Amino acid sequence: MKKFLFLTVLFSTLLLTSCNNKTTKTFSNPIPVKFGDPFILYASDGKFYMYGTDESGLAGFKCHSSTDLTHWTDEGVAYKADTSSWGTDMFWAPEVYEKNGKYYMFYSSNWKENPNNEEEIFRIGVAVSDKPTGPFTEMYDQPIFDPGYPIIDANLLFDKNGKTYLYYSRCCYKHPVESEISKKMKEEGKFQEIEESWVYGVEIKPDFSGIIGEPVCLLQPPYKIDDPQAEWESRSVLSGEINRRWTEGSFIFEHNGTYYMMYSGNYYKGEHYAVGYATSKNPLGPFAKADNNPVLEKNTPKGGIVTGTGHNMVLSLPNGQMYCVYHGRTKDSGDARVVFIDPMEITSDGKLIVHGPTTTPQPVPQLK
Repeated sequence: MKKFLFLTVLFSTLLLTSCNNKTTKTFSNPIPVKFGDPFILYASDGKFYMYGTDESGLAGFKCHSSTDLTHWTDEGVAYKADTSSWGTDMFWAPEVYEKNGKYYMFYSSNWKENPNNEEEIFRIGVAVSDKPTGPFTEMYDQPIFDPGYPIIDANLLFDKNGKTYLYYSRCCYKHPVESEISKKMKEEGKFQEIEESWVYGVEIKPDFSGIIGEPVCLLQPPYKIDDPQAEWESRSVLSGEINRRWTEGSFIFEHNGTYYMMYSGNYYKGEHYAVGYATSKNPLGPFAKADNNPVLEKNTPKGGIVTGTGHNMVLSLPNGQMYCVYHGRTKDSGDARVVFIDPMEITSDGKLIVHGPTTTPQPVPQLK
């Protein structure tokens, strides 16, 4: 009798497991796309389109498409520069937005107008297409605007107030900043100066031909060494890896009347690259950094295999589920950046939490 009961329970368990396996589909990170700075557009045709910095050094950007966020099709080159382009090389961080039946790609590149032979002369431009897969062609024969210093990582907010805002990062290049951290490094003989990148925001014209008003500095690395954010935002410097502190790869969105700006800190090529966020009641700040930063970082200290997590965007699905899309590195990928998609949430008390990085099976995102 006991044997019969045991076999009955065992059969029921196996049957339930089998049924669950039939209904529960899973996927695992990283997904099979080698992009840095990934961006996913959920287009009006119901498909997802992913763009990113190409690991091969392409003078342009490729596109991958998907219907379920797990299986991706290579759609080929969506934008490619030529001799008439304002950009020359280092094509980085594309983001594509759908507006009035057109698709607009914002991206960074070195500008051909370089009379002083600067090593970095990044600017931001925009290209347009009738299809999300391209081909994208430049709207203008020059960058959107020239702030007088190199800038990267364009991100747009189409705000409920009817205005559109452009966010970007000022590069570290030739931007040394005095701080208690730079003073400490100099006293210890590690670095004579520390360069920094800062995040700015500004209103952009409706036709994307220029900006309205002056850019506002919204985020920068902490000045004081005892600042709660100083340790995690300064790991690349404090470890002696490099004499730069980054605040870059910003992504802004509004949730329940609060603007959340996610950003990446530390060396983008190093293991310490990580993500934090700040909040504000206005699209141009002031922003206050969160006390639970960083919200995404390497998991190797906990036995994982992922490092260099950063330059994220937030994908919101029709059912309200939010996903953090970002790049990272694993032992298998080596120096190549690969794409991760992990669930995230805003808690009832307004805290942003990313459930990652993960490499174990997780449920396939439900679109409805």
